[in-house]
Amino acid sequence: MSGDISLATNIYIVTGYTDMRKSIDGLCAIVMDQLKEEPDDHSIYMFCGKRCDRIKVLLREPDGFVLLYKKLDVIQGRYRWPRNKSGIKSITWQQFDWLMSGLDIEQPKALRTT
Repeated sequence: MSGDISLATNIYIVTGYTDMRKSIDGLCAIVMDQLKEEPDDHSIYMFCGKRCDRIKVLLREPDGFVLLYKKLDVIQGRYRWPRNKSGIKSITWQQFDWLMSGLDIEQPKALRTT
């Protein structure tokens, strides 16, 4: 199925601010600049703008790239996006779930799963 992110084994978020006017080519250039490699088909790459109310997800499939876009429709709804510096950070599926639920990706009091 086209755009199925559940097949990804790696999740990367581009911390800091991303210009949300960028298309697939511009987002690929960011990934290549930060990781020094081309986006692979086992990873998803997530980007967030200054407003923190929309996210773009870049996914590579065997025949090309897919760009997913999510904009929150909740009034004053915001993602808790890491802004400390511009770079790429690997996160787990649990952290992805926290992020998409409006929580910080670092949950020091969360139960650890082994």
